[in-house]
Amino acid sequence: MLAIALVAAVALAPTSLTVTAWPEGQKAGGGKTWTLTCFPVGGTHPQRARACRQLAGVPAPFAPAPEDVVCTEIFGGPQEALVRGRYRGRRVWVRFNREDGCQIARWDRIRAVFPIPVGDR
Repeated sequence: MLAIALVAAVALAPTSLTVTAWPEGQKAGGGKTWTLTCFPVGGTHPQRARACRQLAGVPAPFAPAPEDVVCTEIFGGPQEALVRGRYRGRRVWVRFNREDGCQIARWDRIRAVFPIPVGDR
């Protein structure tokens, strides 16, 4: 019983994030910032329900790319993002970019969180 209650408490812990994304990279400026809350869904994010669903469906959505893997040398675009706040009650301060295959995969796992155009999407 205690384990079930603990899992439920973690899953429903507050998520309150600030997402800043730069379509042409941070150095180019032009960043856009949104807020995103989950449980309950809210904020200024234009796809907040979709972003919360995607976050809930990905284990460790803010984990870094593994250091012990070889990443393809594919440039996915200049886009960059910063996510900060609380995810399921835990502090988050994470940067994302699309500089190689590993970083593109990280971005794509939670792409609804970054509501900016990427390539042909």
